[in-house]
Amino acid sequence: MSGFLSGQSHTGSYYAATAKYTQSYPILEDNIEVDVCIVGGGFSGVNCALELKSRGFDVALLEANKIGWGASGRNGGELIRGIGHGLEQFSNQIGEEGVRSLELMGIEAVEIVKARVAEHHIDCDLTMGYCDLAMKGLHIKELQHEFEQLKRNGYQHELRILDKSELGEVIGSEQYAGGMLDMGSGHLHPLNLVTGEAQAASEMGVKIFENSPAVSIRKGDKPVVNTEMGQIRCQYLVLAGNAYIGHKLEPYIGGKVLPAGSYIIGTEPLEDAIANDIIPHNMAFADMSIDLDYYRLSADKRLLFGGLCTYSGKDPKDIIAALRPNMDKVFPQLKNVAIDFKWGGMIGIGANRLPQIGRLPDAPNILFAQAYAGHGVNATHLAGKVIAEALAGQAERFDVFSRVKHITFPGGPLLRSPLLAIGMTYHRLKEALSSG
Repeated sequence: MSGFLSGQSHTGSYYAATAKYTQSYPILEDNIEVDVCIVGGGFSGVNCALELKSRGFDVALLEANKIGWGASGRNGGELIRGIGHGLEQFSNQIGEEGVRSLELMGIEAVEIVKARVAEHHIDCDLTMGYCDLAMKGLHIKELQHEFEQLKRNGYQHELRILDKSELGEVIGSEQYAGGMLDMGSGHLHPLNLVTGEAQAASEMGVKIFENSPAVSIRKGDKPVVNTEMGQIRCQYLVLAGNAYIGHKLEPYIGGKVLPAGSYIIGTEPLEDAIANDIIPHNMAFADMSIDLDYYRLSADKRLLFGGLCTYSGKDPKDIIAALRPNMDKVFPQLKNVAIDFKWGGMIGIGANRLPQIGRLPDAPNILFAQAYAGHGVNATHLAGKVIAEALAGQAERFDVFSRVKHITFPGGPLLRSPLLAIGMTYHRLKEALSSG
């Protein structure tokens, strides 16, 4: 995860080992001009490019490494409804209608992914079925509240609150107090999704450049993005690098997102009997603790087990040693199973856990999307659509996001991680002491 440099190949993940879209794109070596330049070749950037191209814009996309190199190609692959956390907190800024708009967009976001996969015939192991896992009674109350809210908003998919005795229908673990089954959420192979989407964008005429990091931006009526070997002049610029944009390239948004580490291990392929014992219906799961575990089966029946979110800016010395005890606690059945893969990456987290979508205050023709707080597979796809709508003259939904204020983490790049690590320690202690 650490030591970000341009030109790196994909991390040694299960996803990279099973990649199906392995095309490469050229380095930008010329000076070109387009309607829209997008910086960042993950879900946000690629989907924004697709949405803009379908609306008739001439689009170029810059990626510092390979398409999907960052969180988009490394994440847990869980496609979960919803955007942000505790949306009611924003009612004083966007009103009750704005909150409801965010709730509905959280449902729509999953449907955007499903439609993208179907339209472009992307082979990414899309499988529906997901369950939130409650650790204590308080979590069950929170799930009941969300269940009722989703029903009020017309959620069309099967939802069911499960007590502890019913959880055995979906998971072979005794660790949880209950859960909520959601057949409108699911899981997929994220690297194959983003690279499949990039292939579709390229075929539509989007100019994609890899190994071409943006090194500086010149603002103005026509922004200019400089790379190491080329330059792009544009009418509009979209910054979609999330945790990798950095404070130096654009301090305004760099200071509002904290890069945090998240890690995954992948077992050897499991025997059918074991796979069916632990996850009988091939669903995805995440628990509701501060330091959440998330996991699912891959297409070849490996358990992909993730968690261990770190805010210190440092990777664990041994990812397997750090994560395996958590996996063995959830699934003691797997104590003798070998681990074939381990990897990590950076996710972008904002202080209020709502995706940050807006314009730079000193350059309204420069837009941005970032800070998905670990729930980016769906939210990134929505962000791409919302930005494209705004550039096409329909900014109502964009404005809902842009009216929300996002604080800048104090202390600059060197102090943001330690400060958030202290804050998260407080929240962990508070959670541990709650009777729930």
